[in-house]
Amino acid sequence: MKLIILDRDGVINHDSDAFIKSPDEWVPIPGSLQAIARLNQAGYRVVVATNQSGIGRKLFDMATLNAIHQKMHAAAQQVGATIDAVFFCPHMADENCDCRKPKPGMLHEISRRYEVNLKGVHSIGDSLRDLQSGFVVGCIPHLVLTGKGRKTQEKGGLPPGTQIHPDLASMVDHLLAANQADNKTDINIAI
Repeated sequence: MKLIILDRDGVINHDSDAFIKSPDEWVPIPGSLQAIARLNQAGYRVVVATNQSGIGRKLFDMATLNAIHQKMHAAAQQVGATIDAVFFCPHMADENCDCRKPKPGMLHEISRRYEVNLKGVHSIGDSLRDLQSGFVVGCIPHLVLTGKGRKTQEKGGLPPGTQIHPDLASMVDHLLAANQADNKTDINIAI
């Protein structure tokens, strides 16, 4: 199974320092949903792993988070994309849970649910904590410069091997081109 893990805010949709607190505030980044559709067409199952401390902060409730995700799924389906599942951490940083990125708890849960080793799985985020949580479990880290990505790049300290892309659509272009080149190499070797 080909799996890819995406952060939500700043990768799929525009982020806000005031949090995304309602479906109206959830606005996709141009090209992101189409990029997910291209991943699906290439055989990838797309999973979202997102910190949502707005729940713990009482900025919104579970019904609102579900409505935001329902809007995201509906918008994805309109362009032929499928987001397989959304994993989220509702806790605030001071709760010291295992699921809040940069800790790897959410990614371990993804690994268990899909019965897959995450070594070599591509993980895309716009913050250092997104990259760190994936790197710790063996994911290939990708930083997108949307959302908080530019600030993350400027601060430095990225995990070794982090690949940097302008946005999710560019990352997908790069990944699919690399896959195509690998397939051509496999064909040439087989001949």
